[in-house]
Amino acid sequence: MRDLCLEARAESFAASTNLRNVPTVTSDAANPLPQGIRAISALFAFCGVYLAVVGLLILLRPGLISMTVGAPLLFGLEIAGPYMFLLTAAVAGVIAWGLLRRLNVARHAAVLAAIAGIVMLVPAVSAAVVTMQAKALVLNGLATVIRVIVAWYLSQGHISDRFKRLGRT
Repeated sequence: MRDLCLEARAESFAASTNLRNVPTVTSDAANPLPQGIRAISALFAFCGVYLAVVGLLILLRPGLISMTVGAPLLFGLEIAGPYMFLLTAAVAGVIAWGLLRRLNVARHAAVLAAIAGIVMLVPAVSAAVVTMQAKALVLNGLATVIRVIVAWYLSQGHISDRFKRLGRT
């Protein structure tokens, strides 16, 4: 009996304060974040952390590691020095954060970064085929496939519908 009385009081309080129309603090249950977006965001975050750590090591302890360790992600920009590592790490981090926040501009940036990576890998894959280097062909081919998957996944209509457009929520 006491539980019914407490429940009735709670309902009358909620009705009087109009708490039923207040959105909950939980995540968007009607539009959950797909696992593919989480994975792609984690990939960008991992690349950003890797480049930031390498850039800081090169900056703080010159000569400790070679700048060529950034070559698979920077495609020649590693010769610009540790600041290019840090700049690229920041861009990757912003893209990862934007993907988790479902910002459409981050989706476009991720697709653009993936396509740029594909274009930059074409000469490496071609050279590996011509010189018959199996290891280089497998590694560069795998990197190309990952970038193609990222661009393809983020370009699908049902995935792009999950992102916020500017001016809309």
